[in-house]
Amino acid sequence: MRRYVVLRAGGAYSSRSLLRVAAVTAALAAVTILAAVVALGLGEMRVSAVDVVRALAGDAGTAVETVVVQWRLPRVLLGVVFGAALGLSGAIFQSLTRNPLGSPDVIGFDSGAYTGAVVSIIAVGGTALVIPSALAGGIATALAVYLLAYRRGVHGFRLIVVGIAVTALLGSVNTYLILKASLWQAQMAAVWGAGSLNGLDWADARIGTAVVLALVVPLLWLGRRLRMLELGDDAAAAMGVAVEPVRLALVVVGVSLSAVVTALAGPIPFVALVAPQLARRLARAPGVQLVPSAVMGAFLLVTCDMVALNVPPIALPVGLMTIILGGAYLVWLLVAQSRKELR
Repeated sequence: MRRYVVLRAGGAYSSRSLLRVAAVTAALAAVTILAAVVALGLGEMRVSAVDVVRALAGDAGTAVETVVVQWRLPRVLLGVVFGAALGLSGAIFQSLTRNPLGSPDVIGFDSGAYTGAVVSIIAVGGTALVIPSALAGGIATALAVYLLAYRRGVHGFRLIVVGIAVTALLGSVNTYLILKASLWQAQMAAVWGAGSLNGLDWADARIGTAVVLALVVPLLWLGRRLRMLELGDDAAAAMGVAVEPVRLALVVVGVSLSAVVTALAGPIPFVALVAPQLARRLARAPGVQLVPSAVMGAFLLVTCDMVALNVPPIALPVGLMTIILGGAYLVWLLVAQSRKELR
């Protein structure tokens, strides 16, 4: 009887929470679609929202359809897909670490992917192997951080501290490699390291979308176990979760989601850090939510790229805009934490 009451109470609470999360997710998705339509219409050749929709439906003139579908749509599509991937990656690590600072760019996985790409550029003399090298670098860094942080299990605070130390180490390695490289190799690594969607076409969009979708498939199975891990290792084990194998699988999926973005577009910082927390506060839901985090990440990246491309006198890499966003978020987080401590 006691168990029945607890389940009823938990179920009622979950139903209200799920309705609120669904409403917020739907609203974010609508705003993201609106931002994508606006982004498709902006540029040297302005296209109205009506003509953008017609071009997407194949009912516009040849010139408009070429600009919207062939030139701009791959960039906007990758903004949505990569933003969602970063949002998911950040949600995974913030849930595992139970810390709002837990994200792949803070823990060092993006730095590892960048190191792999820089090594590839210098060793091969081009960008032919940048994608697999960045993926390998990100995953290798994740495994190294995991092993260094492991002590009768992996705890969130230790993972973050070890990740910050590895980030500093890899930053030094990256600087050394760029200083020792030839001028054109250093320029190539620096441009790629700024984090930008410039120059990406339909081939990149197909590859990036396919890889992200392939990574989402195991996440559908791991998502429920991620929620159980938030209850604590002992509680999760009591519910039949193989704690360490599931946690390691989540780490691999999370870092792969971030690494594929870094491999194709360069490191785009702070989206993975900011998106889950903004989505959580909007939804007012317990814990970190995967789907709202993904939609929030898509909205942030599409919007930041649109601003970086159209507002400054010259087009800027989207990574610079996300750094501004992330810096503002970190200042706000520090102020909020200080106020809590003073109370």
